Amino acid sequence: MAENEADSAAIDIEGLAHSIEDWMSQDRFMSPNCCIFKTPTILRDLNQKAYVPGAFSIGPFHHGRPEFEDTEKIKSEYLHGLISRSPYPETILRELINSVKNVERKARECYAGPIVYSPDEFVKILVIDGCFIIELLRKMAYVELREENDPIFSMACMPQFICHDLILLENQVPWVVLELLFNKTLDPTPNNVNKPLIEMVKSFIASFLIKPPSGHPPIQDIKHIVDVGRKLLVSSIAGEEGHLIGPDWTLLPSATSLVEAGVKIKRGESADILDLKYDNGVLEIPPLKIDETTETLFRNIISFEQCYPNCEARFTSYAMLLDNLINTAKDVDILSENKIIKNWLNPEDAIPFFNKLYYNTSVKKMYYQSLCKKVNEYCNRRWPSWRTVLVRNYFNTPWAILSTAAAVILLILTSVQTWYANRNMAVKTAAIYIEGLESLIKARKSQDLFMSRKCCIFKTPTILLRLNEKAYVPDVFSIGPFHHGCRVQRNGKN
Repeated sequence: MAENEADSAAIDIEGLAHSIEDWMSQDRFMSPNCCIFKTPTILRDLNQKAYVPGAFSIGPFHHGRPEFEDTEKIKSEYLHGLISRSPYPETILRELINSVKNVERKARECYAGPIVYSPDEFVKILVIDGCFIIELLRKMAYVELREENDPIFSMACMPQFICHDLILLENQVPWVVLELLFNKTLDPTPNNVNKPLIEMVKSFIASFLIKPPSGHPPIQDIKHIVDVGRKLLVSSIAGEEGHLIGPDWTLLPSATSLVEAGVKIKRGESADILDLKYDNGVLEIPPLKIDETTETLFRNIISFEQCYPNCEARFTSYAMLLDNLINTAKDVDILSENKIIKNWLNPEDAIPFFNKLYYNTSVKKMYYQSLCKKVNEYCNRRWPSWRTVLVRNYFNTPWAILSTAAAVILLILTSVQTWYANRNMAVKTAAIYIEGLESLIKARKSQDLFMSRKCCIFKTPTILLRLNEKAYVPDVFSIGPFHHGCRVQRNGKN
């Protein structure tokens, strides 16, 4: 009986061991080449639509979902158009398949987590979706390639749908595959449409912004389209050194607080949205367009920075800065009035756009610490804030300026009048005093004020009188002129 139980336990342990070994044998380890991730749930919960495709499935993560069956037909049509322009339409498809098959393992390692598709199925997905992206980018760049009834460009809503889906981190084809398919489908004829792939992707990313970025992302080590977007946007602060977030970390005050402190917020001339500048009380912020597609781009770049190992969270730092800058509707109004933000959302949606953009992210370094420190040092000075209050309360309208000027002029005139009146009074008083003094001097001169050498009868000095006054003054009889006429002495004569 005991032996049967032991055998049963041994069988269970052996079966469990095989199960775990099978589980471990699957592709569950993240390769060093991994760069395409599923957005973590903690980020996805804030805005589910910003992370999942709405019309087109690109890559293996969302492949085969029934809601994308209709757009698979569009991919087929685009693949046919791409092949038909090739000098070798009969063989080009097989050449593309063979080329992608050679990098199948490398491409598979780009995706986080196990890929359930066989090598052949996976290659098929990459060829169809990769060729679709190449053909789409070329039609975006060259209008003459678009057919009259193009299934994407002939529909008003479809370009927006595909733009949204192409910038999702979960909806990517590895750059190595895109570059391979692009080079294999170049048109060898003169005057061909062979704009570089990186330039077409840059133009695509620029369509989400007010101004095309001036940066040049390095063409080496590109991962996918989202990575191109990130490199393009952060290139303006690529040289900024990150500061570890700690107790001495300085936040940027809100736009309202900055204005009240005397900081002038100005629309920056730079085409790079991350290129904020500060100098002597003036904060320059490049213009930014806010809409649903912009939010999708920003969120997926942040998701990439959060998931990709050892990635510097430069764009997430920018999102943190915007969150600090905008807290209320008044902050949005200040930036809108200065033509810094172009809000295509509902006014009530603009604040959550900024406040929740980097919510639940982990940021170890801040790449705007130097700017924040300079701004705060300026805000702590008193004169700029006093000057701002003065301008706001007394010089905010032409009528206020006139009223203030009139009051100042009246105050000056009153002060001048008072000064002259006091001056004239002082002159008159001085004249009277001088005249009286002159009369007194003349009167004294007429008197015998000088002591004769024969003088021998004196009035006792006061300092001696204080000791015993009665010892120095007569009680009843006045003798001589000093006490003549005093009341007591008159009574004595009586």
